[in-house]
Amino acid sequence: QEEIFGPVLVVIKVKDDEEAIDVANNSDYGLAGGVFSTNINRALNVAKNVRTGRVWVNTYNQVPEGAPFGGYKKSGIGRETYKAAIENYQQVKNIYIDISNETKGLY
Repeated sequence: QEEIFGPVLVVIKVKDDEEAIDVANNSDYGLAGGVFSTNINRALNVAKNVRTGRVWVNTYNQVPEGAPFGGYKKSGIGRETYKAAIENYQQVKNIYIDISNETKGLY
């Protein structure tokens, strides 16, 4: 497993959300991920349990100004665009939810 950058779509058949979370977390890296679902509670549960520094829900690659950015595990070197250096020693998660029902591209 290597950390790669670029839009990558992986499709793996799983039996339930728990297995999907296990598959996503079975990596040495955890920069970012995306969850798409019509059930917001289900999407939030997955977003909270995936070990990545940023999780987009029903959108992808939207970056609000000032939102913390950085990965978990071997991804990154701490947090960028965030106000306190001490937070580099904590695990921060950013969950961004698009509730507009508008179709948006990746970039």
